[in-house]
Amino acid sequence: MFGLDRISKKTQMPSVADALPGRSHALETATHHFVNGNPLKGPYPPSCEVAYFAMGCFWGVERLFWQRDGVWVTAVGYAGGLTPNPTYEETVTGLTGHAEVVMVVFEPDKISYQDLLTIFWEGHDPTQGMRQGNDTGTTYRSALYTCGDQQHVQAANSRQSYQDSLRKAGVSHTITTEIQSAPQFYFAEDYHQQYLAKNPNGYCGVKGTGVACAIA
Repeated sequence: MFGLDRISKKTQMPSVADALPGRSHALETATHHFVNGNPLKGPYPPSCEVAYFAMGCFWGVERLFWQRDGVWVTAVGYAGGLTPNPTYEETVTGLTGHAEVVMVVFEPDKISYQDLLTIFWEGHDPTQGMRQGNDTGTTYRSALYTCGDQQHVQAANSRQSYQDSLRKAGVSHTITTEIQSAPQFYFAEDYHQQYLAKNPNGYCGVKGTGVACAIA
């Protein structure tokens, strides 16, 4: 019974009263990208834009994005919750409300936000609610955190397009991806940044639905 109760709590968003208090100072993290050497926290080239994606364990998700031409830098962190400057150990309790998120800084003249949305939808199963595969909890939910009205409209339209594609493919499940304006992004600890470059045989967890989507 304890195990079931623990799972239940991890799959429900905490209330303000239940959320962990966190801390006022940011966690220590890497200063530069382990793969391409670019600064994680900027300054970023003025031609770049920023986008945020939550689609399960952020280790494998980050690698999906940093491998793409036009992506200037990526970083993993936590967003969408209540606890300021949470640690990894705090987020996995389900008592911070945060999702594991990948920040993508990209050059739109080389890779568009629509291209990134395609990677997002085809890189995970967005119909699973508070889990992704064997990873269970609010931290593993699917989310698009948008920067500006244009991204928000594109994200919403893409969700509908992908839902339509699932229906045409005979998949009856409903997409659970949340879409909202980008909240505060908290950089994760150093060892999480570009984890699969440092640990090539490490856990990935990225699995798609197998359904391609032509996003209008």
